[in-house]
Amino acid sequence: MPTEQPHLSINRPIQKQKLADQVFDRLWQLIEDRELAPGDTLPSERVLMEQFGVGRPAVREALHMLANKGVISISHGERSRVKELTASTAVSQIEDIAKLMLSSQPANLEHLKQLRVILEVGTVRIAAEKCTDADVETLNDLVQAQRAVLGQDKPFVKADIAFHVGLARVTGNPLLETVTQAMLSWLFAYYKPLLHWEGREQTTLKEHATLVALLAKRDADGAVRLIEDHLGRSDPLYTVKTERS
Repeated sequence: MPTEQPHLSINRPIQKQKLADQVFDRLWQLIEDRELAPGDTLPSERVLMEQFGVGRPAVREALHMLANKGVISISHGERSRVKELTASTAVSQIEDIAKLMLSSQPANLEHLKQLRVILEVGTVRIAAEKCTDADVETLNDLVQAQRAVLGQDKPFVKADIAFHVGLARVTGNPLLETVTQAMLSWLFAYYKPLLHWEGREQTTLKEHATLVALLAKRDADGAVRLIEDHLGRSDPLYTVKTERS
């Protein structure tokens, strides 16, 4: 005689999926299977209603769900269109959650700093292998752009971010470039300059210029040592704001 299995969670009712969720899943599958490719227009709301056997509210909710995920664009008076998916599209979907995670759990700021070191050290090593004369010229231009805002606190940091994103661009990896841009913009919210660190901006500019020179010489080891020291010095500038700060 078979024994009864204890502790099985069989008393919970099966949840019915909302119509809008079902429409969303069907459209998502069409896009995933490339039956609807980037640039394609979706069928009209009326056609979708007829094909799926649902009402207009379910179709509109499903379309807005897709738009919120950055998968389609919705324009008034026009049919929805499938968007070209990029690394920026993917990262933008987690941006608000990432910022909330950082603000609600301050310890995650240290984790983000650690992630920055891991990414940027890898970035510099790849950049040393791939850096062209044109890349060197572009990076030097970014150093000069940062020098032009010397003494202007936040503009200087924004120019600093542009330089580090420029480093990532040299790798030719769009995912690395996008993640670097997002990561540094999240860190920027925690930027708090240390007044007692005299000459910090000049030090930053000198190290940036030296780093470009090392990349131009394909000196990967030297560039890695410099970026590690560079990030170690800038690390204290990004701190959780206290009520007095």
